[in-house]
Amino acid sequence: MFKRLLLDDTTAIVTIVAFVTAATIYAAAVWRACRMKRPQIDRLANIPLADDERPAGPPPPPARR
Repeated sequence: MFKRLLLDDTTAIVTIVAFVTAATIYAAAVWRACRMKRPQIDRLANIPLADDERPAGPPPPPARR
């Protein structure tokens, strides 16, 4: 049934395409970060990522009376 499977050539091609795709995405992210203007850097540096008022983790159980 499967007398002639040509998988050796396709595995090399798929590996190369995956590497080129990942390298392109990484290079684009680095290029965009390097070309960012100073006001945008300052704005992104001041984004509140978490509230300082409440601790991380699950909420405390309700208080009993």
